[in-house]
Amino acid sequence: MPEGDVVWLTARRLDEALTGRPLTRSDFRIPKLATTDLRGRPVLDVVARGKHLLIRVGGGLTVHSHLLMEGSWRIRRPGTPPSDHRIRVILANEEWQALGYSLGILELLRTSDEARAVGHLGPDLLGPDWDGAEAVRRLCEQPDRAIGEALLDQTRLAGIGNVYKAEVLFLRGVHPWTPIRDVSDMPSMVQLAHRLLEANKERHGHITTGDRRRGREHWVYGRAGRPCRRCRTPVQRADQASDVGPRVTFWCPRCQPSPSPPPS
Repeated sequence: MPEGDVVWLTARRLDEALTGRPLTRSDFRIPKLATTDLRGRPVLDVVARGKHLLIRVGGGLTVHSHLLMEGSWRIRRPGTPPSDHRIRVILANEEWQALGYSLGILELLRTSDEARAVGHLGPDLLGPDWDGAEAVRRLCEQPDRAIGEALLDQTRLAGIGNVYKAEVLFLRGVHPWTPIRDVSDMPSMVQLAHRLLEANKERHGHITTGDRRRGREHWVYGRAGRPCRRCRTPVQRADQASDVGPRVTFWCPRCQPSPSPPPS
């Protein structure tokens, strides 16, 4: 699932291509929006909210999308769009066309009703109103919850996905199944997540080691069975609960000692 920095960059590129220009093409390819026509309406702005995208158009309407696991937006010059069953929507002006592929959520809202789609989210790690103290407060409301599970809960803070969850916990030396009450410095962990997403938001790929070479971008994510970059202990993996179902997590059993017997 794309993480908050990917969605932020997608929003910026859509904003650059669409904002300030009237739509000359509006092609929704899902049944509930098949008759929707936004042609002639100007795009006012495009913003990211956590992992959600909001394209605001004239007349008080917002195109809300979420990429979920496989979705993407691609920007092309005008012309005949590709014949591809994965395209869910095409929004175009005289200079650019934006094609939404395999979008997990696609709906049209009144802009005044955006809270219905994103109002449940916690502080946005890449938002202009980022509030680290509020994110810490929300996380600490559930002291018995495993920290690895809580970091993926978008109602606590918005934007962290599986990659950043694993990497932040490694860098802070915290086991994924540690109860929140036993995390010694939650503000530091939250601020580290903020810094990592900020550092990566203007490029493709999540680099947490500082090494851009292929295969060296991460400390533990995706490295199950391979030696820890710090201590050479084999990295472990297991499924962990999340608000969207079990997600695989990675950790070093030596650098991130378990507070209890390892999960089965």
